Amino acid sequence: MTELIDPFGRKVDYLRISVTDRCDFRCVYCMSEDMTFLPKADLLTLEELDRVSSAFVRHGVRKLRITGGEPLVRRNIMSLFKALGRHLDSGALSELTLTTNGSQLARFADDLYACGVRRVNVSIDTLDADKFTAITRWGKIDQVMDGLKAAKRAGLQVKINAVALKGVNDSEIHDMVAWCGGEGFDLTFIEVMPMGDIGNEQRIDQYWPLSMVRAELASRWTLEESDYVTGGPARYVRVKETGGRIGFITPLTHNFCESCNRVRLSCTGTLYMCLGQDDAADLRAPVRASEGDQLLDEAIFEAITRKPKGHDFVIDRRRGAKSVARHMSVTGG
Repeated sequence: MTELIDPFGRKVDYLRISVTDRCDFRCVYCMSEDMTFLPKADLLTLEELDRVSSAFVRHGVRKLRITGGEPLVRRNIMSLFKALGRHLDSGALSELTLTTNGSQLARFADDLYACGVRRVNVSIDTLDADKFTAITRWGKIDQVMDGLKAAKRAGLQVKINAVALKGVNDSEIHDMVAWCGGEGFDLTFIEVMPMGDIGNEQRIDQYWPLSMVRAELASRWTLEESDYVTGGPARYVRVKETGGRIGFITPLTHNFCESCNRVRLSCTGTLYMCLGQDDAADLRAPVRASEGDQLLDEAIFEAITRKPKGHDFVIDRRRGAKSVARHMSVTGG
């Protein structure tokens, strides 16, 4: 096995895979309300997604995360989870996980567990029903809460992802900590990232540095340093009062690029070596050009040689919001 090592000596052992650009929500920081989605022919088939993912596993990737859009809205998606589960059975893969908005978890939680999934990340930015609908535009929080109950019953470990949005959910962070602690969920706060055209002024108004979030949390909770890691970019603390964990993902105030072990595959077969850069590699062409994997392997290794040292995200009032044009839903979480 030849491992994937980038030009800066970082081992790439984590692949995030977008299986669709579609979603049943329209979160204000992720999508425009009137999205134009990709034609079906542009998307990798589920079999092609399995083939590309398996190539990465063959070269040392130990963790796969399925993302979207909303991955569970893709037709017959469980067939992909079942296929990828074979790598868990063989020991080649350490973890198969999912990021979801939770809307379909009540339907799929048991099937996910049966396929070998043991952890899911669920995006919830507010516990207020009206505010939840305002943020997601189309979402209903009761449906998501039913999904969380189903996930717990199925035995899935749940982590809640909350984007910190100034003027939107800044009054709720203590409630989120208390709720997650009571439910046994980990909680991760994420800085809003400048991706896709939703209006830079809107993003600047939303931006709430996590240094300020952490300071506010420390005014009420005892935050103890933790060496807990999941393979992702979050830095964790333990909340003494609840026993729960809080993670902070800070691409802007303190980027985590020096330890980046990740690449992202879009639903069209485009490989992004960095979330915050536009450089990418086409893996769909080599997949469709040959039934063998030599061309695919060559394309993957060539792409890893172009993995940059870090991203160029900027968001502040003086410099505006320097971003990439694609929406987060296209990139894959």
